Amino acid sequence: MAAPSPLLAAPKATLGTPFTYAIFRAIWIAGLVSNVGTWMQNVAGVWLVTTLTASALLVALMQTAISLPAFLLSMPSGALADMVDRRRLLLFTQGFMAAVATGLGALTLAGYASALGVLGFTFLLGMGAALNAPIWQTVTTELVPRAVLPSAITLNGVSNNIARAIGPAVGGAIIAYYSAGWVFLLNGVSFLGTWAVVYCWKREAASTSGPAENFAGALRAGLRYVQYSPAIYGVLARTFAFSFGTAAMWGLVSVVVARKLHLSAGHYGALLAWLGAGAVTGAFLMGRAGARLGFNQRVLLGVLALAGTNAALALVTEIYVLYAVLFLAGIAWLMVMTSFSTTVQLNVPRWVQARVIGIYMLVFQAGMSVGSLAWGELADHFSLPIALLTAAGWMLASALLAWPFPLRAAEGLDLAPAEPWPDPEAPGHAKIDPDDGPVVVMIAYRVEPADWPAFRAAAEQLKRLRLRDGVLRAGVFSDVANPALLTEFYYVATWGEHQRQHHRFTREDQAVEARVRQFHRGPEEPRVTHFLAFPNTSNVEMATPLQMLESQR
Repeated sequence: MAAPSPLLAAPKATLGTPFTYAIFRAIWIAGLVSNVGTWMQNVAGVWLVTTLTASALLVALMQTAISLPAFLLSMPSGALADMVDRRRLLLFTQGFMAAVATGLGALTLAGYASALGVLGFTFLLGMGAALNAPIWQTVTTELVPRAVLPSAITLNGVSNNIARAIGPAVGGAIIAYYSAGWVFLLNGVSFLGTWAVVYCWKREAASTSGPAENFAGALRAGLRYVQYSPAIYGVLARTFAFSFGTAAMWGLVSVVVARKLHLSAGHYGALLAWLGAGAVTGAFLMGRAGARLGFNQRVLLGVLALAGTNAALALVTEIYVLYAVLFLAGIAWLMVMTSFSTTVQLNVPRWVQARVIGIYMLVFQAGMSVGSLAWGELADHFSLPIALLTAAGWMLASALLAWPFPLRAAEGLDLAPAEPWPDPEAPGHAKIDPDDGPVVVMIAYRVEPADWPAFRAAAEQLKRLRLRDGVLRAGVFSDVANPALLTEFYYVATWGEHQRQHHRFTREDQAVEARVRQFHRGPEEPRVTHFLAFPNTSNVEMATPLQMLESQR
């Protein structure tokens, strides 16, 4: 199975359009089966710990055991996904999780399970999921064209929530009539099915441009990209606040069922099934109302609804009312999560996509981990209703983040690579080592004084793009003797990083650069000069403390 060519024109996307791409359809079905197994595992693990210990903190730590590995590994796995073959990484992570789930199942059936042991195995599964998740999400961008991507992301959410509707109910039934150990074994089988589908995927080799990055450099590049991308760090701020507040619902709902309502695992599974059914319903509602509700409106409505969910879990004592509440919570959850995820994936180019998704997932899971711990401690030291009502108040307060950090539309962005920049030629046909540096680039413009304010504004925007793509320092200076002569400079650590900077430039960035260049009034194009410190004297016939290279770009 080969991925579709990005050159193919996509039809007007509907919710079903991604299924017209065979490879997306196959991987989506495999992911659905695996998600069902994962939700069965989550229910079995949490319920098993609930029956093995009287501590609400240990039960809440099950969510931490899932989330903490993502906090530790999301960034490294994102960097790996941008550096090496994603198909091979998926094969490794799926095989690893199959082995862990099978091992936990065997121990449970043998009667050796303990609360701490289940937490340990859950942590290992969380490690596999943390390595897998950025790769899995990024792969979606290779399976469908950009115009279809929002629908594909929504369908990925539908897959998880169909599993949320089916998995807990199936898992609860197996626990009730057999044992949690059989649930863990079935989850291991589901991972093997996904491994087989990924193995059959004939992924096209990714083209690489510029010198290869090392691991530490790739991590720094991802962090730098987020630092200088307002559209991304705004999403991250809101994601942390959201996940911290909703961690109370996910971490304490089993305690509500078992300790407050005194009901069985079947009721717990049914409650999560209603939540999943709501999320699936939400996907179809978004398909109809998506054009009328922007991402900001969806997130606001979702946050308010989930604040009400936390309050209902604290105050309502009738399970059938909570079924309806969790159904609405599922709709709200899907609206918020797909809005955040789509905003992130549509605002980043492919070269850094997995790293940014890894950072996004790190922030999300950090909120879930810290939130689960905080709300669990609050429930142990005070009471369950106080913890849930405090979480509801947090959710209401987090809605105010929409004002400083609005979600930015990205449908019209062209993030395809720009035309490659020509590298300047060194004198005497010397070869410049990628590790040589630092590099200073100067671009001379002639700008009329009347155009200075507009030029300065455009240059500031270009400066942010250069810093985002690898530049350490940048700025604009004017010639004291000739004020109309303005020089833009930027400083890069190595020659290899400067070459990578060339290949990171997108067509959207090229449009920003064109707005700067339109103010140039000279008879020729702006002159670009490259200065390289500490050249390799063995390769250069005439070595000087500062090597100067010129190009037209």
